[in-house]
Amino acid sequence: MNKLIPAAFAAAFALSSAAASAAPHTLDPSHSFVIFKASHFGIANAYGMFTKISGNFDPEKGSVEVEIDANSLFTGNKKRDDHLKSPDFFNAKQHAKVTFKGEKAEKTADGFKVMGKLTMKGKTNPVVMTVKKTGEGKGPQGKFRTGFEATMTVDRIAFGVDTYPGALSNNVELIISVEGIKQ
Repeated sequence: MNKLIPAAFAAAFALSSAAASAAPHTLDPSHSFVIFKASHFGIANAYGMFTKISGNFDPEKGSVEVEIDANSLFTGNKKRDDHLKSPDFFNAKQHAKVTFKGEKAEKTADGFKVMGKLTMKGKTNPVVMTVKKTGEGKGPQGKFRTGFEATMTVDRIAFGVDTYPGALSNNVELIISVEGIKQ
């Protein structure tokens, strides 16, 4: 799920007019986050995140590749985490990686819309995310950085994550916040 958003960020960079960010970037895993939200029985929202994300993007070329480690799923409850990693949901042992590859970006009034392919649990589907640039500048070590935040809704059923339909929302909201280091 998570990989798709970071990739969208990269595609959005390609449309950015900021010359400083027009170069290949590597995602800074310690400053990049993938957060998800799903409704539990229509009563309350459940949240989680993936703690291991990697990838790169080139604003000049519009290329984006993001990889998320499905085994890094964390909700704050080990029993729930283990269940979500099981074949009932992500099947993280067999499908350890969630990937996103951006294909096209379009400028919008307040950012970008990025279209790409998300692969999760062995299934690949087209996805669209809304992306906003959050900032750019030199970091504490003097390297130039660019940040983006993306949001999207993923139909988990389309990716074979289909346990408990109706009890858990079919649509899962994702927020991906990435910071890339210019190479």
